[in-house]
Amino acid sequence: MAEAAKKRPAAKKEKKLPVWIYEAKTRTGEVRKGEIEAPDAETVNARLRSIGVQPIKVKRKPLELSLSFGSSVKQADILLFTRTFATMIDAGLPLVQCLELLANQSENPAFKKILNQVRAKVEGGSTFADALREHPKVFDELYTQLVAAGEVGGILDTILNRLATYIEKNAKLIRRLKSAMIYPAIVLTVALGILIVLLLFVTPTFEKMFKDMGGQLPGPTQFVVNLSKAAQETWYWWLIGIVALVVAFKTFVGTNRGRRIWDAFLLKIPKIGDVIRKGAVARFTRTLGTMISSGVPILDALDVVAKTAGNRTVEAAIVYARGKISEGKTIVQPLLETKVFPEMVVQMIGVGEATGAMDQMLNKIADFYDDELDAAIAGLTSMIEPLMMVFLGGIVGGFMISMYMPIFEIAGAIK
Repeated sequence: MAEAAKKRPAAKKEKKLPVWIYEAKTRTGEVRKGEIEAPDAETVNARLRSIGVQPIKVKRKPLELSLSFGSSVKQADILLFTRTFATMIDAGLPLVQCLELLANQSENPAFKKILNQVRAKVEGGSTFADALREHPKVFDELYTQLVAAGEVGGILDTILNRLATYIEKNAKLIRRLKSAMIYPAIVLTVALGILIVLLLFVTPTFEKMFKDMGGQLPGPTQFVVNLSKAAQETWYWWLIGIVALVVAFKTFVGTNRGRRIWDAFLLKIPKIGDVIRKGAVARFTRTLGTMISSGVPILDALDVVAKTAGNRTVEAAIVYARGKISEGKTIVQPLLETKVFPEMVVQMIGVGEATGAMDQMLNKIADFYDDELDAAIAGLTSMIEPLMMVFLGGIVGGFMISMYMPIFEIAGAIK
């Protein structure tokens, strides 16, 4: 056995097939161009003939140097592609022709390249869903799962329309959540900028004037002067400290344990936690409703929904519920046990499950929580605005008072 194991060849790493550029003529005389992954030119010719086109020219695609980082494809590109693709499929156009037309119409070079690669995979015999799975940074698991369900059920156009609606509403949800954070971020940035200018440029002028006057400075004034000196003499240590804190925070949040702690903390913050929770409920119900209405089994749907939750606490709750459902329980009790989702939401999901209309109930909940999220964001903004103004005014006002205290004392002494 040992000798046989030694003689057995080691498993070779699967090599990626070369890409071939082709030109072919259809039965109507139309010339089509594209790309196919295949081991050799003969295989390309055979595949082209098998789909009813006559090869004219086949050559190997030269290697390209890719310098792109991450995905340069925007959500708007995917939305336009999905909506247009659904219309074309509904009109009866062949899948490969749809991909070719959409690739040619795309104004984003990166997306155009991806669509051409997807088309080449489909022409090579791959399913549309499997071809999309080759590009996980652009087409996530939710997208590919729904497309696979649409292919199996023969309702790809319907699925694509649902996907486009989901993408639109999800993008709107993300914009709402971001808008709630923009104002505080701007005010904090402005406050930090003002503080730096006051300490580095304004305070030294007052300090020189105080030295010429002589005498002992009041406590608040001396504190600001000392802080200004520290900022001027050791500004690089402050900068290093800020960078170190940012790096340490990102490293901590980058770990599973750190991310769970941070996400749980965010949910407990008054007002902010309410906004995050309502956003999570809207996303959970919208995603799950879209997948169930598309024919995806609930266990597979919950698996995908957990990965797209956006919050580790919510994700853990969905994973827990999925485990209990796989054991034969209904969805209501496990969701109640997590104490993450509001009881009203869980009871409504239970009604939908009992009546066999869970997808419709989930979409109704999502629409309701979209409105609730708008109200929560409006309340958060109305609370934050005066707090930010008081904070900014406190910094500037406190500085001005501390700087003018010696002048007031001198004026009082002269009087």
